[in-house]
Amino acid sequence: MFQTMTIALRFCLVTLVLTGLAYPALVTGFAQLLFPWRASGSPVKDERGAVVGSELLAQRFLSPAYFQPRPSAAGDGYDTNSSGGSNFGPTSAKLRNRVKADIARLQKENPAAAAPVPLELVSASGSGLDPHLTPTAALWQVGRIAAARKVSPERVRALVADREETPVPGIGGERRVNVLLLDLDLDRSFGRPALPVPAGAPPGGK
Repeated sequence: MFQTMTIALRFCLVTLVLTGLAYPALVTGFAQLLFPWRASGSPVKDERGAVVGSELLAQRFLSPAYFQPRPSAAGDGYDTNSSGGSNFGPTSAKLRNRVKADIARLQKENPAAAAPVPLELVSASGSGLDPHLTPTAALWQVGRIAAARKVSPERVRALVADREETPVPGIGGERRVNVLLLDLDLDRSFGRPALPVPAGAPPGGK
């Protein structure tokens, strides 16, 4: 019995060292060597070199001078520690009321947008942290941003076109723009807006 327990404990210890320490350390080391930016979480820096987020994670933007991402049901919204959806079904009164309120808010905030509110601007992703919008949803917001920054809509549209990502050949996907990168492009091109900023709006108090 003692011999059997000793063998089992040795096997457990070796397995723990190999799979719990050595293998993760090896994989992490190779990742940092070959793909350091990706291995570190794809951090995004502003024009001053400060890390303001990750290219892979959406975050809240409240100022009218920035593009807004899809709504989020992750925690209290855009919570990276509580990734997930609301799990409300199509018959949910809470979901209908939330969508109606978002549509009314977006229409009020974007009076220059003639087309209906794009569906993705009122529908959360499964993770609640999708960092992308389609070009259509981004362009729908151009009028508000141009007015807030006092620049021509054409200049804002040009930033959307420059930031557009195309589907990967042979794999597919949708044309898209990364909201965080697009908002940083706004600051680099036009400077930070001198507008009242709601408390707690990242990055850099946006």
